[in-house]
Amino acid sequence: MGGTFDPIHCGHLLAAEQAREQAGLDEVWFMPTHVPPHKKRESLTLAHHRLQMVQLAVSDHEVFRVTDVEFAREGPSYTYDTMIQLIRQFPDCRFSFIMGGDMVKILPKWYQYKELIHMVRFIGLARPGTELDLKSSEDVTFVEMPVWDISSTMIREKAAARKSIRYLVPDAVERYIKENRIYETFG
Repeated sequence: MGGTFDPIHCGHLLAAEQAREQAGLDEVWFMPTHVPPHKKRESLTLAHHRLQMVQLAVSDHEVFRVTDVEFAREGPSYTYDTMIQLIRQFPDCRFSFIMGGDMVKILPKWYQYKELIHMVRFIGLARPGTELDLKSSEDVTFVEMPVWDISSTMIREKAAARKSIRYLVPDAVERYIKENRIYETFG
């Protein structure tokens, strides 16, 4: 499960658990993106903070793992390059890639998309009431996601305004954000 995780929140964890359960995954690996190709680099929280928050968030789950595979490479973190590296490193694993339903729409525009769909199984998170473009989703297995109106942007805004983010992020992540004053200057 790739993402900027800026910060990781309970919605990400719920999505990972639903995908694991409904798609029959043995484990879920969280892959914080080092340099997302679709976001402005200067607006991102430092990579080591994002990685640490993900590690804190999943530390008590027996089948959630964190990989920093994208942190070793320079330049944009393309899923294609990451999956090539993981498949070489773990040739006995069959990989799936969990993505939000909103990303399914743009999947055909991803770097090396046609090769990528033969390398991994894509799992799309289908929220109730969300319309999906079925033409772009023929290469995606969907899992049902409960409605959970939470976003990393909302959490950053709340933290910057010194409002509570309790129950939106795991307790350890909330403490880390406060102790390191991560989003105090957001916005």
